[in-house]
Amino acid sequence: ELPPAARHGAFLDRVDEFDPAFFGISPREASMMDPQQRLMLELSWEAFEDAGVPLRQVRGSRTGVFVGAVANDYSVLLNRQGLSAVTQHSLTGTQRAIIANRVSYTLGLRGPSLTVDTAQSSGLVAVHQACESLRSGSCELAVAGGVNLNIVPESALAADRFGGLSPDGRCYTFDARANGYVRGEGGGVVLLKPLARALADGDCVYCVIRGGALNNDGTTDGLTVPSAAAQGEVLRLAYERAGIDPAEVQYVELHGTGTALGDPIEASALGDVLGTATGRRMPLTVGSAKTNVGHLEGAAGMVGLLKTALSLHMRKIPASLHFETPNPRIPLDELNLRVQQSPSDWPESGLALAGVSSFGMGGTNCHMVLQGMPVTEPGSASRGRGAEDRAGAVVPWMVSGRGEDALRAQAERLRTF
Repeated sequence: ELPPAARHGAFLDRVDEFDPAFFGISPREASMMDPQQRLMLELSWEAFEDAGVPLRQVRGSRTGVFVGAVANDYSVLLNRQGLSAVTQHSLTGTQRAIIANRVSYTLGLRGPSLTVDTAQSSGLVAVHQACESLRSGSCELAVAGGVNLNIVPESALAADRFGGLSPDGRCYTFDARANGYVRGEGGGVVLLKPLARALADGDCVYCVIRGGALNNDGTTDGLTVPSAAAQGEVLRLAYERAGIDPAEVQYVELHGTGTALGDPIEASALGDVLGTATGRRMPLTVGSAKTNVGHLEGAAGMVGLLKTALSLHMRKIPASLHFETPNPRIPLDELNLRVQQSPSDWPESGLALAGVSSFGMGGTNCHMVLQGMPVTEPGSASRGRGAEDRAGAVVPWMVSGRGEDALRAQAERLRTF
């Protein structure tokens, strides 16, 4: 029987559901595919749709795919069925490397294609690798994402026996009640391209990634014991590469697992490099998406990136939940840090600048520096002629699907939106 802490989780519904015909996959092969592969295919397709990029335009192009993933639960589940259940699709269906490769194959993308596993920092490291590939010219467009599904109880039990899980199923980041994290499921994908090209193409730019850095803790008091010095180094390097003064950063999305050991170390590094940076006028605001959706482990950094990108785009900083009394081991005033306890507007003065941190249990640290796009009012040309005359007019909304059932399902989604 599972202990109480291992029973909690932020789970997705219907992860077993998938339309293989939509992607040209047979039902038999789909049944052997890790649901993480299926979810990444769906998310990648939606990313291109959101960006307004027809897939026919990128098929055969040097578009890279970079995916962060660590879970291997589906392989464990299939192995329980014995040797008779092994098929010709077992190998490609369960290897993590294929998560990225499957996207490249299905969508016809010929750039670099790799699945990154640096434990809990995998998702953000995948984004960092995608940015480096774009800068080097290895690819001209990049799909970067992370995915995590918790399918078997063994992985939850392992996390509990490691001592990482919260017994009450809450993540109390930087709070005195911090006692671990709750595991979460999900994924996310972003489409990346050089800013100049995105502007020339008329793309909707959610934010700009100014730069980032990657390092490892090296030798510490234990394999999974974080290093404030190494975290400080990755922060300094990230802002140096981004060409940003740490004192100008207004918000940092924390790794923020709500653990007794990790939170104080992360706070110490942030306070040293950003909070008390020379010239800072206001406390550094911090928060953690793990208080909202749990710890998505291999996709955790992607969740933090998406939250921050949308925050910059919407000019709103959301609240970090479950914070009441500061952790006594985190001197917030001394470190010049402030936990975001309620939603607020982004500061109007200067550039909107934010950082995103993600740290792996094996010591691989990643930090990315993000900048919001300037807020501009649409001009008369973008509004178009006769806009006033068309006010209140009926506008057609196109709905498509690969088949009748899919078309009806899409129409139903629109009806209930």
